[in-house]
Amino acid sequence: MSNVVKTTILLGAMSALFLIFGEMLGGAQGMMLGLFFAAAMNFGSYWFSDKIVLSMYRAKEVGPGDRLYELVGRLAQRAGLPMPRVYVIPDMSPNAFATGRSPDHAAVAATEGILSILTNDELEGVIAHELTHVKHRDILISSVAATLAAAIMTISRFAMFFGGGGSRDNERGANPFALLATIILAPIAAMLIQAAISRSREYDADAGGSAIAGGPNGLVSALTKIEAGSKSIPMDANPATAHMFIIKPFSAQSLFGLFSTHPPTAERIKALLQKG
Repeated sequence: MSNVVKTTILLGAMSALFLIFGEMLGGAQGMMLGLFFAAAMNFGSYWFSDKIVLSMYRAKEVGPGDRLYELVGRLAQRAGLPMPRVYVIPDMSPNAFATGRSPDHAAVAATEGILSILTNDELEGVIAHELTHVKHRDILISSVAATLAAAIMTISRFAMFFGGGGSRDNERGANPFALLATIILAPIAAMLIQAAISRSREYDADAGGSAIAGGPNGLVSALTKIEAGSKSIPMDANPATAHMFIIKPFSAQSLFGLFSTHPPTAERIKALLQKG
């Protein structure tokens, strides 16, 4: 299934959820509000999902003369891709991701932590992996999924704090569906992402990154360091964006267990070495 089809399905499912829960929490008026919110989210998640995700992590754009910028430029040219925008995330947990709606509107972001622990060869392996996601057009579905999952979690918090307030169409007191929404919305967010994101895309990006970088050794070494470093320094990451990173961020939040979008690092390394 192409990423365009996946994105369409995801946006449609998101719209349906907004309508359903709008009606549950506010009757006809709530449904109209849900329709408005769905339309706004569909528009925003397609056109601005990259900016939304980057702002979540206070990412700062860098330009010519910066180590990361120059490295991304060399690899993008080697991969036959337009130069993406380049960002540094002020977080010492090592990780990186790519975002944007197309190769012409892509961005690559890396944490200060990953820049501090990786050699140039290792960093090339990581960035080549992310540029492969750009080349395969994985970044649209990743960015949209992250934005919509974050919206679902916002609705969950709204329902938890405000309790729905009851429908004006049915003045029977508090709406019991509000509590139900808080229980099921987070798992729905996880299921939407799991349905949209294939774990196999990480293997494909690893293989493609190895080809762009000229071999697997840099990425193999980088994956080992990133996993150890992210366990040592957990990332305060939004669970809705966990699937976007090169390695799933480690966090004390148990919700991350729902987002099984990454294969085990040991299996990724084994596959890389076998393809050599």
